[in-house]
Amino acid sequence: MMTTTTNTIAMLHNLVFTVPISRMVVRRYSLSTTAAAISTAVPSLKPASSKPARAPHVDSQVLLGMSEPELQQLAIKLGQEGYRGKQLHHLIYKRKAKQVEDFSNLPQTFRKELVESGYKVGRSPIYQTVTATDGTIKLLLKLEDNLLIETVGIPVQEEKGITRLTACVSSQVGCPLRCSFCATGKGGFSRNLQRHEIIEQVLAIEDVFKHRVTNVVFMGMGEPMLNLKSVLDAHRCLNKDIEIGQRMITISTVGVPNTIKKLASHKLQSTLAVSLHAPNQSLREKIVPSAKAYPLEAIMSDCRDYFQETNRRVSFEYALLAGVNDSVENALELAELLREWGKTYHVNLIPYNPIEGSEYKRPYKKAVLAFAAALESRKITASVRQTRGLEANAACGQLRNKFQKSPLLAETDGQESKPEAEEAVSC
Repeated sequence: MMTTTTNTIAMLHNLVFTVPISRMVVRRYSLSTTAAAISTAVPSLKPASSKPARAPHVDSQVLLGMSEPELQQLAIKLGQEGYRGKQLHHLIYKRKAKQVEDFSNLPQTFRKELVESGYKVGRSPIYQTVTATDGTIKLLLKLEDNLLIETVGIPVQEEKGITRLTACVSSQVGCPLRCSFCATGKGGFSRNLQRHEIIEQVLAIEDVFKHRVTNVVFMGMGEPMLNLKSVLDAHRCLNKDIEIGQRMITISTVGVPNTIKKLASHKLQSTLAVSLHAPNQSLREKIVPSAKAYPLEAIMSDCRDYFQETNRRVSFEYALLAGVNDSVENALELAELLREWGKTYHVNLIPYNPIEGSEYKRPYKKAVLAFAAALESRKITASVRQTRGLEANAACGQLRNKFQKSPLLAETDGQESKPEAEEAVSC
């Protein structure tokens, strides 16, 4: 994210934490795994079809994602009392039932009617897991069409246990924007995720951790703004049904024309994080190819309007690439850009986490601190994201790329991986 095409930056998977030079806050995540990170044998992978299809925004036969009123209407439609819909809501979002057969406290006739009518909960099995020494867990979920997606659970732990659990979720299978440093883009693009396929990532993380997710960041695989309808539907469910506060949700984007304005019109209280990565248009086009269609001046204008419409500060993600965009001169140019367009911005600096086959390198700590100091000297608030689980080399998209660039054969079953201590993950 996730970011999401940002290494998601090494985004789903270089567990990264935001350290505002004076304090620490959890932020965007990026995971990547080395070949050694998974010791389990990989099943043979073959394409299920040559043409990837975009999924519809909503599968009408999936219960996950439906609101309580919608579930009540469904119960009545199937000849039940309306209160059965309330029971369904409790089973799906509180008990986290994974299939209709688990609805043990509903009448057998109702369960039978749901099954015969083609309804399903909409939960996918976990195909693979990788656990970091710091407690971060990266999951691959196998979707109904045998495509794999990544999601990451990032815990903040104190002596008395987990105090915060962040879910870094994907919005697409792969990503079409192909940012030059991002592993997700290198794995290609298959389709958008449906709303339940986004929501279930959060529930899967809760299942694995046996703990409530407190924060959600749309910084996993894919560009959320290219799947905005499903992202907004999932956002509603996460907020209203799973009861995660809007301010605990972050939506990340590398920038897609006209979508920031659409997002602003919904007046969400969630955070918008824009992956900038360069202080000028010329350099940004080299790092983010899609920037050619969305000039820097236009994206900054939209960010200013977003703040005016929502009164919510925009965060900027900036991946520091050694010798490319990490000089003090770059920092001063970035500061001038932000000051020109407003005074309510925050910059998350993300030291690049190398991925296989990339020409980019991670900057030295001295360069990172000098960049941050240059921003702060111009009154720009900046945070440096510290990486947890770096021994996993965890960039977004790399675990999925290791196992799949084509749909899995229907009969293949993954095995959970329990890596050695050094086989960590981060986001």
